[in-house]
Amino acid sequence: MIGASRNSLALVQGTLRSRSGQGDLSALSAELLAAADVLAGEKSLRQNLADSGQPSAVRSALINDVFGSKVSALTVEVLGEIVAARWSSDTDLVDAVELLGSQAAFVAADKAGSLDRVESELFHFGRAVQASSELQMTLTDPSLSAQTKSAIVGDLIGSKVDSITLGLIRHVAGHLRGRRVDSVLETLGNLAAEQRNQVVAEVRSAVSLDANQTSRLSAALSKITGKNVRINVAIDPSVLGGISVTIGEDVIDGSIAARLESARRSLLA
Repeated sequence: MIGASRNSLALVQGTLRSRSGQGDLSALSAELLAAADVLAGEKSLRQNLADSGQPSAVRSALINDVFGSKVSALTVEVLGEIVAARWSSDTDLVDAVELLGSQAAFVAADKAGSLDRVESELFHFGRAVQASSELQMTLTDPSLSAQTKSAIVGDLIGSKVDSITLGLIRHVAGHLRGRRVDSVLETLGNLAAEQRNQVVAEVRSAVSLDANQTSRLSAALSKITGKNVRINVAIDPSVLGGISVTIGEDVIDGSIAARLESARRSLLA
């Protein structure tokens, strides 16, 4: 998101955080994700709700007309606040509703003491998707319904992960809207980290890191970024030595492979 949408998203995310002590957040999450699905499939509806030329009271009334009898009063209030904000496009509005649904799930996980587990499970499922072309093709197959993809996810991980993780991944699998599965899961991982004022560092290493190495690396990256850093380690034999660290769009590559590639480019220059 850019411009007005980015500012509006920050505003409504703050509003949701202020409501963290209200109501059933797991139910709020499920209802917001379901609402995002409805809006994604109803172009005329989402365009009317995203039309800043309409008074916010009119847009909020439309939310009540469409969703008032189907979801909780809290969900109607949150949806009303979302549509009252200004969005650069109607698709940004859908993305915002979906993001707040995911954020509500992370707040619920945090309150239940399971946020670490949920964040880790999202990361590892994302790695599994990257490693399996068959799984990628299945989850992005337009001929398969959302229900079928949800069932596939349930069969794969239903008995192995937290219920919040399962709900989020099932939603992602059935509602990609042209996005990459691993990209959406990465966004969710970053959103989970934000719940605790953290950033996520994806570390690629040829060998696993022990607890002491992970702790030292986290401390060093925290000094660089000025934020608490959560480390997710992915074993990658192609690294050849050292580590490669990605935080958002920033890459810190200290691997032998990177140094060899740098030397090769220097020789060819």
